[in-house]
Amino acid sequence: MSLRAKSKKSREQPAESKAARHEEEAAPPPPPASSSQQAISQALASTAHLANLLPTGTLLAFQLLTPVFTNNGSCDTATRLMTQALLLLLAASCFLACFTDSFRSASDGRVYYGLATRRGMWLFNYDYVASPSAALPDLSRYRVRAVDWVHAVLSVLVFASVALRDRNAVSCLYPRPSRETEEALSVLPLGVGVICSLLFVVFPTRRHGIGYPVTDGR
Repeated sequence: MSLRAKSKKSREQPAESKAARHEEEAAPPPPPASSSQQAISQALASTAHLANLLPTGTLLAFQLLTPVFTNNGSCDTATRLMTQALLLLLAASCFLACFTDSFRSASDGRVYYGLATRRGMWLFNYDYVASPSAALPDLSRYRVRAVDWVHAVLSVLVFASVALRDRNAVSCLYPRPSRETEEALSVLPLGVGVICSLLFVVFPTRRHGIGYPVTDGR
């Protein structure tokens, strides 16, 4: 290739890049989303993250057992009672999980799990007979507080919101819903879930339940 052809090609490339850049700058910006669209997208995003507020084991059990207990949404009298019992059991699990806590012992380095009580914490994996209680930290600081009851109630409401958004559970519990019931099932779980997610931020907790990572000194 001659020098004249190379110089001509080098002059054409900047011209083409300038033209492409001019077209990109001339392209009109996308219209901004309205306030209602932003609110709906934020609400849907908050509802999508509701599962993160529930205990992992409870959520996994719900996802695995609901299709089996509901027969994929086609329930009779027996399977409907079994589904109701399953939902009550999982809701109780969400409630009690808010009162569980754990800490790492500074003496032996082990992680101990327990249930918060009015006086302190009752440990699950600690032998009170063989091990001296002096090796434990002050368990009175792990006693039940008001924020624990708030989190327990909110966890049950969040679980109810997730359950009412499940197709199999809704088809089993409400096989022929009325128009008012359909509207309530489509709006109420979304509203309750968003409100509960905001209240979780307003009332944070420092408890490390079973299955959550434990930091030193906890």
